[in-house]
Amino acid sequence: MTRSQAPMPENLRHQLRAGQPPERSVDCPYCRVAAHQPCIVRATGRRLTGGQLHPQRRSAWAELTACCPTCQVTPTVPCHEDGRARDSVHARRYAEAEGSAA
Repeated sequence: MTRSQAPMPENLRHQLRAGQPPERSVDCPYCRVAAHQPCIVRATGRRLTGGQLHPQRRSAWAELTACCPTCQVTPTVPCHEDGRARDSVHARRYAEAEGSAA
């Protein structure tokens, strides 16, 4: 008799990836690498080391995972200021995302 294994939840799988920052769980919108892959320098193709990430990837992760206390938007909705979308998320949204990842 064989046992079927239940798939591991993605959030648990990511926590078990030793040494990876949680921001790597999303694709990088700047260098276009897939989730869980290190960012690369677009001009040379060199991989960034030491947990370095593009700010756009960090912003995309925070937008995907946390609500913004500053502009009161839900996850997946971009932060805004005076009705216009921001290029990055508010600093308080980073704090919320880091708190939920811990």
